[in-house]
Amino acid sequence: MSDRSGTGPSDAAAAETVTAVLETVASAAPEIRGGLAGRREYESEENPSGERRLAADVHADRLLEDRLTSIEGIGGYASEEREEIVDAGDASGDDAEPNAGAANTDAGLSVAVDPLDGSSNLKSNNAMGTVVGVYDTDLPARGRDLLASAYVLYGPITTMVVAREDTVTEYVLRDGERHAAREDVTLPDEPTVYGFGGRVPDWPTDFTDYAREIEGELKLRYGGAMIADVNQVLTYGGIFAYPGLRSRPEGKLRLQFEANPIAHIVECAGGRSTGGERSLLDVEPDALHDRVPVHVGNPELVDRLEAALS
Repeated sequence: MSDRSGTGPSDAAAAETVTAVLETVASAAPEIRGGLAGRREYESEENPSGERRLAADVHADRLLEDRLTSIEGIGGYASEEREEIVDAGDASGDDAEPNAGAANTDAGLSVAVDPLDGSSNLKSNNAMGTVVGVYDTDLPARGRDLLASAYVLYGPITTMVVAREDTVTEYVLRDGERHAAREDVTLPDEPTVYGFGGRVPDWPTDFTDYAREIEGELKLRYGGAMIADVNQVLTYGGIFAYPGLRSRPEGKLRLQFEANPIAHIVECAGGRSTGGERSLLDVEPDALHDRVPVHVGNPELVDRLEAALS
């Protein structure tokens, strides 16, 4: 879904780098999961989006930054937990210097990570995950510039869903290695679940009206971690949404770290995404930590939603 300009790494080199990123995230997953139990306390500092960070967020971010910036072919590392981009050429563990500008595509691909999606679920011991997007351009970028996207779900078992070359594969992770469980994953034709985020009184009227229709047709599946909720949709068919709210019209989820990778996965699986008017993959970012309303799922359900919001 990327238009290569010819100034970055070759297609073959980029493919090798993407594979290395996916393998690195898979190998790091057991350490991230294993470190959750002892890191349930909040840190004193907030993340760039003004949200409280758990020690587990910081641990996952530092681990992934260290591993991913060491991959040949990676030019920059961006995280939901960091204000700026880390230049992989200058990275040196926890002492890495941020780059106030964009990652240099000539030096490699850009990787954007939500190290621990749904970390607020840690206290109640519910599902959470890791999200990653590998971009073929400087950050911030459109979703069309993704070469691959993936998420790891720390559920009863640890799984990894990968979208690459317009194909989605689900893996079971064992000892940090990927074992294909489902190939050519597509959304079921007959959707059965939905999950909508945000406080109901804060929903705009048009979204509320749509939600009232959907709740009469589908089963509610919402657990407070986007990864887990989207995985329900990918498994059973349906729709997930975190809409723009009355108090926050721009939405809650971050375009680079959450919306783009998830939209990429869902669209590669035959679904649709929208911010309200067009595919999330076509949204032009203004800044690294931009937020956007997110709606993904079966095409007919997303079509109906866009019509309701228009």
